[in-house]
Amino acid sequence: METNRLVTIPYLFKMNEETGRVDNFRIAAGLKKDKHTGKRYNDSDVYKAIEAAAYTLKTNPDPELKKKIDELAAIIARAQEPDGYLYTTRTIDPKNPAPGAGKERWSNLRVSHELYNLGHLYEAAVAYYQATGEKNLLEVALKSADLLVKTFGPDKQRAFPGHQEVEIGLIKLYRVTGNENYLKLARFFLDERGHYHGGEVYPKSSPFYIYNSEEYLQNHKPVLEQTEAVGHAVRATYMYMAMTDVAALLGLPEYAQASKRLWENVVSKKMYLTGGIGSNSEYEAFGAEYELPNLMAYAETCASVGNAFWNQRLFQLEGDGRYVDVLERIIYNGLISGVGFTGDKFFYQNPLASSGKYERSSWFEVACCPANAARFLATFPGYIYAYSDDEVFVNLYVSSIANFEYKGARLEIIQETRYPWLGSVKLGINPSRVREFALCLRIPGWAQGKPVPSDLYRYLEQRESKVLVRVNRKNIPVEVDCGYLRLKRKWKRGDVVEILFPMDIKRVLANEKVMENRNRVAVERGPIVFCAEGIDNGGTALNLALPDSSRLQQWFRNDLMGGIGVITGSGLVVDERGNEVRKQNLFLIPYYAWANRGAWEMAVWLKRKPG
Repeated sequence: METNRLVTIPYLFKMNEETGRVDNFRIAAGLKKDKHTGKRYNDSDVYKAIEAAAYTLKTNPDPELKKKIDELAAIIARAQEPDGYLYTTRTIDPKNPAPGAGKERWSNLRVSHELYNLGHLYEAAVAYYQATGEKNLLEVALKSADLLVKTFGPDKQRAFPGHQEVEIGLIKLYRVTGNENYLKLARFFLDERGHYHGGEVYPKSSPFYIYNSEEYLQNHKPVLEQTEAVGHAVRATYMYMAMTDVAALLGLPEYAQASKRLWENVVSKKMYLTGGIGSNSEYEAFGAEYELPNLMAYAETCASVGNAFWNQRLFQLEGDGRYVDVLERIIYNGLISGVGFTGDKFFYQNPLASSGKYERSSWFEVACCPANAARFLATFPGYIYAYSDDEVFVNLYVSSIANFEYKGARLEIIQETRYPWLGSVKLGINPSRVREFALCLRIPGWAQGKPVPSDLYRYLEQRESKVLVRVNRKNIPVEVDCGYLRLKRKWKRGDVVEILFPMDIKRVLANEKVMENRNRVAVERGPIVFCAEGIDNGGTALNLALPDSSRLQQWFRNDLMGGIGVITGSGLVVDERGNEVRKQNLFLIPYYAWANRGAWEMAVWLKRKPG
């Protein structure tokens, strides 16, 4: 989080300037004369950087950063057209906007990203308003949203956004303003899918040909009838998030049921062990069921961010720990792998194997991933705790202090832990007055013998691991209900809860239907997935075997990559035919840490034996 605040976010602002993304707003505002540069969706990168920065202001006030955001907000406001329209490429040159923008406003929504850009504007505006109370960017967002309300609807223009996002932004505007028109419009855009098949049709030679695919755009069926996750993975998760929000805010259980059906499909058949999703590298899309290639995995960083946001919303809807199990897996593996330790090197794709030719990049022409990871990391504190009328949830085990109003008193929770490296957690529960409630401690699925809440992955050895819990030094029976141990009592200042999770090293096997991982094994400890990198294993990773009989040991290396847990053991190197070449001391590092020391071979799934 500190690297994100001190390095990544300033770097995003710098690159948005250097690549002309901010200049596009200046040109649209009449502050500079030039042509639009870059992609039609580059406006969104500026908005996402502002959103990430805004969230950091909540925990670390920074007058210089706030001044920078205010300056950007003023430029964005001047770039907005009088009726609220905001899309720099069309404002700059209405007759010749960037390729894919469409001939006129809203004429090519499958491809134009007009509404996608605005969704990120709305999210940024809400974040900045909530962090500072400033309404400068919020007023721009509301003016734009009011234009959408006037333009789209059952008795107005009927269409859906090619890339989902505006729905999420509209819902956030509703939650800030109480204006139900925004919430209704978000639902309208969801409900238009599966009915509207208009838009430009492109030949196969066109770079936009892919947008002809209804599945790619999740437009093949009405959203309430969709049961399999298909198409572009980022678009899909953004849509599933909006469906969950609509279910909660409008009291429409059918949207929740549809979202949960899709979640079951993803978690049971389409998710990598790292929590990554989207296996089709050609289309950034979900593949067929159980199609989870390692070397060719796409697993876009943005898709991991979307998957995390979606699982958080499902938890908030139901209070079920299964969703936090998946959220935790995503966070500690497939999401933070997208940002290098220096904070200015990134992954777009997060494969589970590499031939040694893939390395981190300082920027991308399509730069959605760096800003998406940054805004997630800036919001990370919001995933640790939650509460309802009668329950307080501890979802993630992170050294932290939380203070909030609860049941007419001030409740402070102090958490001390070195999780995920160590399994001991100490919680101080300090209400300002004695209060009765249930403290819900998440007992992770991995501590109950299940790596994921499905049969997609399982542990090789099904040994029972005992979780120990004490309240004020008294042992408490651990009875798990929907992923939680519920401790209901009258809590008073000074109460202490201690948890000890068993942190055994575990071998993981994939469902036999995942062809690429047959006769292969992966290694986990706690919520962390490990991998082999060539730099530590005699120059190879793809040809390593880890026999079932090999004993594995865990170590903590303060001197390596800022301090990480590593796993060592004895293994083998095999040739392309599977014949044993030599014995090899194995050295495994957390998956999220790979490619921070240059480009080397890497593998999560190792052969179980020669042959």
